[in-house]
Amino acid sequence: MAGLSLEQPLPFIFGISGNIISFMVFLSPLPTFYRIYRKKSTEGFQSVPYVVALSSCMLLIYYALVKTNAILLITINSFGCFIETAYITIYLIYATKKARVFCIQIFVLLNVVAFAAIVLLTRLAFTGPDRVTVVGWICVGFSLCVFAAPLSIIVKRLVIRTKSVEFMPFYLSFFLTLNAIAWFGYGFFTKNLYVELPNVLGFVFGVVQMVVYMLYKNNKKKDAAVAAVPEHRVKIAELSSAPASELQVSLEEKDQNKRSMEDSQETDKNEAADEEGPDISAV
Repeated sequence: MAGLSLEQPLPFIFGISGNIISFMVFLSPLPTFYRIYRKKSTEGFQSVPYVVALSSCMLLIYYALVKTNAILLITINSFGCFIETAYITIYLIYATKKARVFCIQIFVLLNVVAFAAIVLLTRLAFTGPDRVTVVGWICVGFSLCVFAAPLSIIVKRLVIRTKSVEFMPFYLSFFLTLNAIAWFGYGFFTKNLYVELPNVLGFVFGVVQMVVYMLYKNNKKKDAAVAAVPEHRVKIAELSSAPASELQVSLEEKDQNKRSMEDSQETDKNEAADEEGPDISAV
C-alpha cells in the first residue's frame, strides 16, 4: 500500500508521525471540555472548530476510499470522527440555548447537507481520476477551514477586542502546527498535492495563532483583577437602581433603628448611675 511500504521509508515515517500527532490534536481539547463539564457551562468557547474538524474527517475518509491505498488517512480520521462527535455532544449538553441552536445549525449544514451533497455529486457526475481530483480539492478547502477555525475566536470577538486568550485553545493551535508539518512531509513524499497544499497554509495559520496567544497570554490575570469588583460598588449599583419609594422606606427604617439604639444606650447609662449612687453617698 502506498505510504506503508518500507521500501519508501520517508512516506511511512511521516505518515505514522502524522497519525501520532493527529491523535494528540484530537485529544488536545480535553482540558477545555473537562472545564466545561466541571463548570456545567461552555462559557465563551466556540463550537465551530469541532464541527469543522468533524466535517474534514468525514471528507478525508471519503477521499481515502475514493483514492484507495490510503489506509493512514482512514485510521486517524476514523478516530477523529469519534472524538469530535463526543466533543460536540458535550458542548450541546452544557451550551446556552442560543449557542446550542447555532451549533446544531452548522452541524446539520456541514455534516449532513453539505456532506451528502458532495457524495451524491461526485458519485453521479464524476468517475475515476476526475472524482479523486474533485474530492481532493474539496478536502483541501475543508482542511484549510480546520486550521483557520481557531482564528474565528480571534477575529469574531474574544482575543483582539478583549486582549485576552482565556477562551483560545493554545494546545489545539500548537498540535495543529506540528500536525501540518508531519502531513506536509507525507504529502510531499507521496506526491499527493491534496494532502501537501493545505498543510503549508495550516503551518502558517498555526504560527499566527501561537504568536497571538503569546502576545496576550499575560492579560488573563489583569482581566481577572478587573472582574473582581469590590462589594461596596455592587451595593451602590443596587441602591441606585432601586425605586425612590423603596429608598425612602429604607432610610426611615435606618433612622428608627438608630433612635432605638440611642434610647437603649441612654437607659443603660441611667441604670448604671442609679446603681453607683448609694456608694458615693456612703463615702
